[in-house]
Amino acid sequence: MNIDKFKHQHLDILARIDHLRTLTRAGVIANAGALAQGIVAISAVIKLHLSVEDQALYPALQRSDDAGLARLGQRFQHDMGPIAAAFDAFARRWNTAARLCADEAGFRRDANDVLRRVYERMKHEDRDFYPRIEAAQETAAAQP
Repeated sequence: MNIDKFKHQHLDILARIDHLRTLTRAGVIANAGALAQGIVAISAVIKLHLSVEDQALYPALQRSDDAGLARLGQRFQHDMGPIAAAFDAFARRWNTAARLCADEAGFRRDANDVLRRVYERMKHEDRDFYPRIEAAQETAAAQP
Protein backbone atom coordinates (compact mmCIF):
# COMPACT_ATOMS: atom_id res chain seq x y z
CA MET A 1 0.00 0.00 0.00
CA ASN A 2 1.35 3.36 -1.00
CA ILE A 3 0.85 5.86 1.81
CA ASP A 4 2.22 8.86 -0.06
CA LYS A 5 -1.32 10.16 -0.60
CA PHE A 6 -1.93 10.08 3.15
CA LYS A 7 1.28 12.02 3.74
CA HIS A 8 0.31 14.63 1.14
CA GLN A 9 -3.12 14.99 2.73
CA HIS A 10 -1.40 15.59 6.07
CA LEU A 11 0.66 18.36 4.52
CA ASP A 12 -2.52 19.90 3.08
CA ILE A 13 -4.35 19.69 6.41
CA LEU A 14 -1.38 21.14 8.31
CA ALA A 15 -1.19 24.04 5.86
CA ARG A 16 -4.92 24.66 6.31
CA ILE A 17 -4.54 24.64 10.10
CA ASP A 18 -1.73 27.15 9.76
CA HIS A 19 -3.92 29.35 7.55
CA LEU A 20 -6.74 29.23 10.13
CA ARG A 21 -4.27 30.21 12.84
CA THR A 22 -3.00 33.12 10.76
CA LEU A 23 -6.54 34.37 10.15
CA THR A 24 -7.41 33.99 13.82
CA ARG A 25 -4.35 35.94 14.93
CA ALA A 26 -5.28 38.70 12.48
CA GLY A 27 -8.74 38.93 14.07
CA VAL A 28 -11.66 36.54 14.26
CA ILE A 29 -14.34 39.13 13.58
CA ALA A 30 -12.41 40.80 10.77
CA ASN A 31 -11.79 37.40 9.15
CA ALA A 32 -14.98 35.59 10.13
CA GLY A 33 -16.04 34.85 6.54
CA ALA A 34 -12.63 33.49 5.54
CA LEU A 35 -12.41 31.50 8.77
CA ALA A 36 -15.82 29.92 8.21
CA GLN A 37 -14.88 29.04 4.63
CA GLY A 38 -11.55 27.63 5.83
CA ILE A 39 -13.28 25.49 8.44
CA VAL A 40 -15.69 24.08 5.86
CA ALA A 41 -12.80 23.38 3.47
CA ILE A 42 -10.56 21.70 6.03
CA SER A 43 -13.51 19.67 7.25
CA ALA A 44 -14.01 18.25 3.75
CA VAL A 45 -10.34 17.31 3.47
CA ILE A 46 -10.27 15.70 6.92
CA LYS A 47 -13.48 13.74 6.26
CA LEU A 48 -12.04 12.43 2.99
CA HIS A 49 -8.76 11.53 4.69
CA LEU A 50 -10.50 9.67 7.53
CA SER A 51 -12.82 7.89 5.12
CA VAL A 52 -9.94 6.57 3.02
CA GLU A 53 -8.09 5.49 6.15
CA ASP A 54 -11.17 3.63 7.39
CA GLN A 55 -11.99 2.05 4.02
CA ALA A 56 -8.49 1.23 2.77
CA LEU A 57 -5.60 1.73 5.18
CA TYR A 58 -6.89 0.12 8.35
CA PRO A 59 -8.49 -2.89 6.60
CA ALA A 60 -5.23 -3.48 4.70
CA LEU A 61 -3.30 -3.42 7.97
CA GLN A 62 -5.74 -5.92 9.49
CA ARG A 63 -5.04 -8.27 6.57
CA SER A 64 -1.31 -7.88 7.10
CA ASP A 65 0.83 -10.84 8.08
CA ASP A 66 2.48 -8.54 10.64
CA ALA A 67 0.42 -8.95 13.82
CA GLY A 68 2.20 -6.06 15.50
CA LEU A 69 1.37 -3.75 12.63
CA ALA A 70 -2.26 -4.93 12.67
CA ARG A 71 -2.47 -4.11 16.40
CA LEU A 72 -0.83 -0.74 15.85
CA GLY A 73 -3.38 0.03 13.13
CA GLN A 74 -6.23 -0.93 15.46
CA ARG A 75 -4.84 1.32 18.18
CA PHE A 76 -4.42 4.28 15.84
CA GLN A 77 -7.92 3.78 14.44
CA HIS A 78 -9.43 3.52 17.93
CA ASP A 79 -7.52 6.55 19.23
CA MET A 80 -8.70 8.66 16.29
CA GLY A 81 -12.38 8.27 17.23
CA PRO A 82 -12.55 10.94 19.94
CA ILE A 83 -10.35 13.32 17.93
CA ALA A 84 -12.54 12.94 14.85
CA ALA A 85 -15.70 13.46 16.94
CA ALA A 86 -14.24 16.60 18.54
CA PHE A 87 -13.23 17.98 15.14
CA ASP A 88 -16.64 17.21 13.65
CA ALA A 89 -18.35 19.07 16.50
CA PHE A 90 -15.90 21.96 16.08
CA ALA A 91 -16.56 22.18 12.33
CA ARG A 92 -20.33 22.09 12.79
CA ARG A 93 -20.21 24.70 15.56
CA TRP A 94 -17.97 27.22 13.78
CA ASN A 95 -18.91 26.91 10.10
CA THR A 96 -20.57 30.31 9.75
CA ALA A 97 -19.28 33.85 10.14
CA ALA A 98 -22.24 34.71 12.38
CA ARG A 99 -21.33 32.02 14.91
CA LEU A 100 -17.70 33.11 14.92
CA CYS A 101 -18.64 36.75 15.52
CA ALA A 102 -21.12 35.79 18.24
CA ASP A 103 -18.50 34.00 20.37
CA GLU A 104 -14.96 34.91 19.46
CA ALA A 105 -13.55 33.67 22.79
CA GLY A 106 -15.38 30.35 22.47
CA PHE A 107 -14.05 29.88 18.97
CA ARG A 108 -10.50 30.64 20.06
CA ARG A 109 -10.79 28.14 22.92
CA ASP A 110 -12.21 25.42 20.69
CA ALA A 111 -9.74 26.09 17.90
CA ASN A 112 -6.78 25.96 20.26
CA ASP A 113 -7.95 22.65 21.68
CA VAL A 114 -9.31 20.83 18.64
CA LEU A 115 -6.85 22.00 16.00
CA ARG A 116 -3.96 21.25 18.36
CA ARG A 117 -5.30 17.70 18.83
CA VAL A 118 -5.61 17.19 15.07
CA TYR A 119 -2.13 18.65 14.53
CA GLU A 120 -0.55 16.46 17.21
CA ARG A 121 -2.29 13.36 15.90
CA MET A 122 -1.00 13.90 12.38
CA LYS A 123 2.51 14.51 13.66
CA HIS A 124 2.25 11.29 15.68
CA GLU A 125 1.17 9.38 12.56
CA ASP A 126 3.98 10.94 10.52
CA ARG A 127 6.56 10.11 13.18
CA ASP A 128 5.43 6.72 14.52
CA PHE A 129 2.80 5.15 12.28
CA TYR A 130 3.60 5.78 8.63
CA PRO A 131 7.30 4.91 9.01
CA ARG A 132 6.27 1.60 10.65
CA ILE A 133 3.99 0.83 7.70
CA GLU A 134 6.74 1.67 5.23
CA ALA A 135 9.28 -0.43 7.12
CA ALA A 136 6.91 -3.41 7.08
CA GLN A 137 6.38 -2.97 3.34
CA GLU A 138 10.11 -2.82 2.72
CA THR A 139 10.63 -5.96 4.79
CA ALA A 140 7.86 -7.79 2.94
CA ALA A 141 9.23 -6.68 -0.44
CA ALA A 142 12.72 -7.94 0.47
CA GLN A 143 11.42 -11.42 1.31
CA PRO A 144 11.82 -13.98 -1.47
